Amino acid sequence: MAGAGSATVSGAGTPVAGPAGRDIFAEGLLEFLRPAVQQLDSHVHAVRESQVELREQIDNLATATELCRINEDQKVALDLDPYVKKLLNARRRVVLVNNILQNAQERLRRLNHSVAKETARRRAMLDSGVYPPGSPSK
Repeated sequence: MAGAGSATVSGAGTPVAGPAGRDIFAEGLLEFLRPAVQQLDSHVHAVRESQVELREQIDNLATATELCRINEDQKVALDLDPYVKKLLNARRRVVLVNNILQNAQERLRRLNHSVAKETARRRAMLDSGVYPPGSPSK
């Protein structure tokens, strides 16, 4: 069995040794994960938009005038206080989930930024042929 980390195999099946092999592997892994991260980010953005829309609709319903109008249109008189409380509780939960999603999206954005920064740094090192101190060279 070969030593761990001694050589990496390129896409063509040829071994690539040293830091260049690790950089190629890291870059390939980043390119593999990038679409998933971008898709997750777009889904989070879509959920945030729908939650803002839902919160606006809940706010609209929670106003006394809208509920009174609905109550007047009904043939049977209803006590709307429990429903108003449920709507306000639902609004509170939507706001809470929205805050969680915003924090997750911000962390995802920072992670994506640091990955791009590290990729650019490694690409520049490969292009210049300069390796940081302590790293194995060719």
